[in-house]
Amino acid sequence: MAIYGTALLSLCLLVGLATGRLLGAALGIDADVGGVGIAMLLLVLASDRLRACGRLPAATESGVVFWGSIYVPVVVAMAASQNVLGALSGGVMALLAGLVSVAAGFAAVALLARSGRKGGAA
Repeated sequence: MAIYGTALLSLCLLVGLATGRLLGAALGIDADVGGVGIAMLLLVLASDRLRACGRLPAATESGVVFWGSIYVPVVVAMAASQNVLGALSGGVMALLAGLVSVAAGFAAVALLARSGRKGGAA
């Protein structure tokens, strides 16, 4: 059932957020450090493990897939808005770091696309 997929997502989110808080406390930061990312990894690992054991019915899997597809864009949008707000309030160095990382990402995509054409075309 789809509700079990929601329960699995919720459990992974709670464990991920708790782990992120603990990680933040261990680093001396009063914030969640990667809790949502940890939750996503837990969701992938848990659903893969359940699927491999044959304990993930198709209806439950559809619930995991549905919430996973909603979850990822929402988290990416939240993280992007936080990054932009942090960059705007962080000054010139934060903006420079953002611009350099975006430029490096564009260069990496271009490099990978170019190398893919050389080896992949027959």
